[in-house]
Amino acid sequence: MHELSLCADLMDQVTALAKTHQAEKVVRIVVKIGPLAGVEPHLLESAFTISCAGTLAEEAEFITESLPIRVLCNVCAAETEAPRSNHLLCGECASANTQLLSGDELILAQVELLN
Repeated sequence: MHELSLCADLMDQVTALAKTHQAEKVVRIVVKIGPLAGVEPHLLESAFTISCAGTLAEEAEFITESLPIRVLCNVCAAETEAPRSNHLLCGECASANTQLLSGDELILAQVELLN
């Protein structure tokens, strides 16, 4: 389960932020995940429970939010959301000649700290 190593990396970032801001506690962590990131949100949430044990984030709320898949069409130049992760079609002209703009991210979007 690579979600555990991803969560360990997230916790390193959260711990560094908490230390930088001299926080006593991490209250909330928001992570944004694209459908093409190769990350299962429910597994990441389970891994978070393991990774945060004994840290300032032990009681933190862990929220995952989904990001859309966005593509740039090489035919009509439209930027649109792709209808499905296995069909990166243009939403304007339905061309499959597209470039992925977003949807493969795993982003630490927000960390709420308590001082």
